[in-house]
Amino acid sequence: MYFFPGSLIGYFLYGNSGSQPNIINNPIGTSINHLFFFIYISLLGLFARSRSKRLINSFQFLFFVSIFLEFFHFFIPNRAFEYYDLFANSTGVVLVYSLSKFFKKIINR
Repeated sequence: MYFFPGSLIGYFLYGNSGSQPNIINNPIGTSINHLFFFIYISLLGLFARSRSKRLINSFQFLFFVSIFLEFFHFFIPNRAFEYYDLFANSTGVVLVYSLSKFFKKIINR
């Protein structure tokens, strides 16, 4: 078994490291699940950063991770690199970052 978020979750939920959980059934593909996951993880990073200013700039870190994890699919068995997933991963991070900046601007008026 290899250690990768989708693989580990698939292993714990289904007993199969080759399966990924499907948050929303989508006939086009699982990229929407990537978007939701990175929105969720970016929100967690945002809340963690608001509690401790000593953390790395979480959005830059998460943006790097979102790209790195998708490129890592080239080397992981039973996985395939997809541009749609790469776009969804990075869009989730950028969306939360943009919304946080927007709301900070409104609050600080």
